[in-house]
Amino acid sequence: MSRGEGNGATGTSGLHRIKVDPFAKGFDMALARPLSRSVRLNGFSTCLRLEEVYWNILAEIARVNTCSISALLSYVDREVHLRYGGVKNFSGLVRVVCVVHVLKGQHRQ
Repeated sequence: MSRGEGNGATGTSGLHRIKVDPFAKGFDMALARPLSRSVRLNGFSTCLRLEEVYWNILAEIARVNTCSISALLSYVDREVHLRYGGVKNFSGLVRVVCVVHVLKGQHRQ
């Protein structure tokens, strides 16, 4: 919530009042910790650095698809090359894939 008190959209400190606190009760800062893991993408070994929360989401997507995280990431790598000619920031693409997966799950509920 805003540190300042006052009327309207902002408090006296000029910060916007937040209606939904992103640091909800039970927020786990460990999920923001970056982890590097070695993965094989279509036969090539590489290291991918993502925050723990994204590794958790990738594990869920892999579970749903009954495959390993490396197999899932190989699919993403192959498809982005075939459909779009590649991507400059593979880690960023993986994060977007994870967010889209979570958002689609929210819409199904």
